[in-house]
Amino acid sequence: MMRIIVLGSGAGGGFPQWNCNCPNCRGVREGTSRALPRTQSSLAVGDGGAGWLLVNASPDLRAQIASCPSLQPARAVRDTAIAAVLLVDAQIDHATGLMTLREHRARLQVHCTPSVHSDLTTGYPLLRVLESYCGVDWHPIDAVAERPIAIPEIPGIELLPLPIPGEAPPYSPRRHNPAPDDTIGATFVDRASGRRCFYAPGLAAFTDRIRDEARRADCVLLDGTLWKDDELKTRGASEKTGREMGHLAQAGSGGMVEELAALPGRKILIHINNTNPILDPDSPERKRLDELGIEVAHDGMELRFE
Repeated sequence: MMRIIVLGSGAGGGFPQWNCNCPNCRGVREGTSRALPRTQSSLAVGDGGAGWLLVNASPDLRAQIASCPSLQPARAVRDTAIAAVLLVDAQIDHATGLMTLREHRARLQVHCTPSVHSDLTTGYPLLRVLESYCGVDWHPIDAVAERPIAIPEIPGIELLPLPIPGEAPPYSPRRHNPAPDDTIGATFVDRASGRRCFYAPGLAAFTDRIRDEARRADCVLLDGTLWKDDELKTRGASEKTGREMGHLAQAGSGGMVEELAALPGRKILIHINNTNPILDPDSPERKRLDELGIEVAHDGMELRFE
């Protein structure tokens, strides 16, 4: 049986964000909103065995482990159930948590594309730093080839990587000119049942190939960063648009909501920015999602495929 635990469902900065006083963040702090706090985007994927695949290493990883008994030490004085790590990009909110794992008793098994590995050994050299601690074994992902990958630590699950339109991190030399493998989506397939979950927390646009992968999935966990492309600007938070950051907004023609509404399986938005009104369960935007059967991920959400 494949299990997927949402460790973190928020975008970079989490929710409420430490320096944000937007209506969403203020409402949570003052207790006037029913919105739930969220840590930064990350998953744990397991096949029923003792080991788990950590999908993205959030800066909030320590707190996420503390709230997830399945990942906590249980077999020795120094122990973890995190057996390997998959990075879908090199964004800070998906990679910084690697430093939390520096005292791992074994070398850290990291699966990522060559472009992600390049950024994490040069502009943001986390992997080089970790060589002075636990050490790292890099397992290159050829996402362009779209070949299924076996991860030995979770033998009951097959991984299918897929290059998707996205954006390289701000520190990357490829910013605004990303390589095809700077951002990937990942389909997790339960070998026993054949059931599939497609995960893409950073998605700038849909292509026919992405639509096909999403339609084949029993469940999708897709980019829920912003409701509107200019949301950060209208909220006074930033001049950046969603597209500039590599995220497809939900509202409008061709937006994420329109794409999700056409899918047959379970539909869940993840990687939700603190400014997004869908965080408030009483907002008109959230009610619109409810009407369409589109869910909003929350920390601790668990999906089972059997």
